[in-house]
Amino acid sequence: MKPGDQYLKWIEWSETDQVYIGQCPNLITGIHGDDPVVLYGELCEVIADVINALQAAGRELPPVTIRPMVANAG
Repeated sequence: MKPGDQYLKWIEWSETDQVYIGQCPNLITGIHGDDPVVLYGELCEVIADVINALQAAGRELPPVTIRPMVANAG
């Protein structure tokens, strides 16, 4: 398994912006695009780049949050 595989990521449509938004809350705020399938691949590439940069700098990776909405509930 690649390090990026463990992080929650998703694609959703933004009615306001009229584009798809790709997010990985533990690593990046988001990217956008017109095609959700292409965007998911780009999101995975960006996540890999962020992980590589963190590791090259000797920094720890952020903890994996499987369900961030549960952590914020209650």
